[in-house]
Amino acid sequence: MEQHAEHFIADVWGKLGTVYQLESQRLNDVKDWSRLQAGVFNYLRVSWKKRKSRHRALYIDIYEPFSWSDDSYEAEAGPYIEEITEAAQVEQLFSALCIRMEQLFQSEQYGPRFFDYHFQVILEFEIDGGLINYQEELLNERKLEQSKQELSAFIEKKVMADMPVRPSEKDEFFFAQRLIDPHFFNQSEEEIDPLISRLLDKHRANKKRYDQWIYDYTRALKNWAEELFLTQHFEKTGEYSREWALKEGSAHRPPAREQLDFFVYAALQVGQKEPNTRRQYLELAKLLGSQKAADYLLQGSGLYESRRTTEAFQGTANDVLQTIEIRIVKESESAYRDALRYLIDLLTKGFPKGYHLTLKSKAKNLLPVKNLAKSKLHQFFANGFEYPALFSLIADYAQAAMEEYAWYGDVEPSEKSAMPGTYAVFGLGLYSTDYFPLVESYMALVDAEHQSVQDHYAEALIEAHGLSPELIPVLVAVLLASNESAKPLKELALYEPDLLSALIRELENIEDYQREVVLYRIFGGAKKLKQRIKKEPAPIKEALEHLLLWMNE
Repeated sequence: MEQHAEHFIADVWGKLGTVYQLESQRLNDVKDWSRLQAGVFNYLRVSWKKRKSRHRALYIDIYEPFSWSDDSYEAEAGPYIEEITEAAQVEQLFSALCIRMEQLFQSEQYGPRFFDYHFQVILEFEIDGGLINYQEELLNERKLEQSKQELSAFIEKKVMADMPVRPSEKDEFFFAQRLIDPHFFNQSEEEIDPLISRLLDKHRANKKRYDQWIYDYTRALKNWAEELFLTQHFEKTGEYSREWALKEGSAHRPPAREQLDFFVYAALQVGQKEPNTRRQYLELAKLLGSQKAADYLLQGSGLYESRRTTEAFQGTANDVLQTIEIRIVKESESAYRDALRYLIDLLTKGFPKGYHLTLKSKAKNLLPVKNLAKSKLHQFFANGFEYPALFSLIADYAQAAMEEYAWYGDVEPSEKSAMPGTYAVFGLGLYSTDYFPLVESYMALVDAEHQSVQDHYAEALIEAHGLSPELIPVLVAVLLASNESAKPLKELALYEPDLLSALIRELENIEDYQREVVLYRIFGGAKKLKQRIKKEPAPIKEALEHLLLWMNE
């Protein structure tokens, strides 16, 4: 080994050995390892760049840094570092670094889980204003084989086994990473999608686990797309930008058909949570020559009626992008009837219920409900309510659209998120008492933990119909669907014997905790109700005292 290489390794290892020893002590305290985690560390980058303030500083990264990060460890190099002026000398440094790292990587000096089964070594060195970059991938064949065996057993015993057996959340996180690792799986929809779908089926009854699994595998697919696939064919146009420019000339090699198809598959999966990213990926895949991506962008999967035109309206739909466009040619009952029938036909055949709708219409009505998004989808249904003859058809739409744990794509996820069918159901309940049962069905289905637009609907119902014994059952259903952040209603004129009797009858049939929710929304708490009781005569006083028994002090 050349003398400058010996000095270089000594300087690097002086710092790296100290850092690794501290990390080893930290990992020794970890008890809940995932069975799929071969190890932690798989990256080392050593950099030297001429800087006026720190001209002999070596920068060491043990984790792959973010583009905006500057958390490198520093080691002071000797005067020899400034005498390295040729690429051949830098190559000697890199060779010595790889040899030393290979020896350590293959050992268990810091414990069996300190290193992953693979390890990337990078040396960046500045010469004459230019940056030379050397990279090498190290592989521990023994640990890789052990990891494959562990993965195979995991799939058999945890993924494919019948319920109630299912993986832990920690194992699923690492399983998602394995899915996009070419050492373990071919990057193909045929091989990976059945495993993803199997766990989706297992978690379908548990929203928290279901959402977490979607998050894990879509994040893994996105990382594969942006770190491994796109960087081969595109260049980022800005340090913080997610815009991509196609590499030109010899710098760009067309992807293999299988890789391109898998990128399109990744786009569709990531699009469940990030529709804008899905569109961007499909556009990039189209640039790379994917006819499948071009077809998806133009007309969707081809499984649904992508276009329908009548004299009164024009409609287009794309299930891949989860978009529908409605153009009202002439404002009329027939136009909205044709559009509603198109929407119902799409949904009953399986079109994604959380679609985003674009509307071209001269009418711009909105429902009198606070906090509803002033979106085109909302506007479409508010326009349709101008025609009472369409109410039954709008109810058919609502029945086809309603789905628990789903939300329209008309707004970004926020306090204005709305379950499919929301605008249709809210309008029907306001315009006709005939649809109170539909409102109750909607409220029983809505996910109150993740949606709050229903919190202002009770006020709109009372404004539309006035308080009556007939309204009490649907009012209770609406209040039961309140988000935990919902505030008490404004003072209600509920202090009539027949209204209080109807309220008591409804509350007698529900659980104690549900009574608490309803009574809080109506009276604002036990203290306020006590104050009201003092002001009321019998028999109203007795009815309020009955209600007070169901409230916590």
